[in-house]
Amino acid sequence: MSAIKDKVVAITGASSGIGEAAALLLAARGAKVVLGARGEHRLRGVAERIAQAGGSCAWACMDVRRREDVSQLVNLARERYGKLDVLINNAGVGPISPLDELRIDDWEDMVDVNIKGVLYGIHAALPVFRSQGFGHFINTASTAAHRIMPNMAVYAASKAAVRAISEGLRQEAGDKLRVTVISPGFTRTNFVDSMSNPAVKAQITAGMDAFAMPPEAVARAIAFAIEQPADVDVGEIIIRPSAQG
Repeated sequence: MSAIKDKVVAITGASSGIGEAAALLLAARGAKVVLGARGEHRLRGVAERIAQAGGSCAWACMDVRRREDVSQLVNLARERYGKLDVLINNAGVGPISPLDELRIDDWEDMVDVNIKGVLYGIHAALPVFRSQGFGHFINTASTAAHRIMPNMAVYAASKAAVRAISEGLRQEAGDKLRVTVISPGFTRTNFVDSMSNPAVKAQITAGMDAFAMPPEAVARAIAFAIEQPADVDVGEIIIRPSAQG
């Protein structure tokens, strides 16, 4: 029997990419998934696929930039299923560009989604995990947090912050809670959609077309961390295409 069966897993950014792949895989392995994302049409589609396959799913449109939305997602999990085993703080944006372009709105969006969105997830779920006596945070960072490249300074900083926050949380969590960082490399997602610099967008798209891994690969890494025994904490998984430098 899968160690994932009957776990209640809430996922932000669940309507596409890594979040969608994780939702489908975990539901297939018997988890009760609670999905949150901004786009209702795509989110509803993921939930319908899970239901049609016989899985258990709840969902809500939400924006991790709003603290109350993240709290409502956690509350939805508890109201529907009576507990929350795992929160996957997966929502992220990456409108990368050269610093010289001074795209401060994009910088602020990366701070609000990639950093504050994770903090809002911790704010919502940590008291729940403490009261339950168990719980698992899985926070999506990036290989960009390990290797800084041109045009990616702010994005890399936001993902390095996710790693730092996660490690601090792990050290404070005690022996009842688990904290995992997932750091994917090039993954076949809609990452480029938020990029407005044509040259940077073309460069990233070419890399993805050439060697990006499917989001299902990252979903399997997430499942691996979840299915470990309660006294085993997988601190970080770095997963990248073998062709990525």
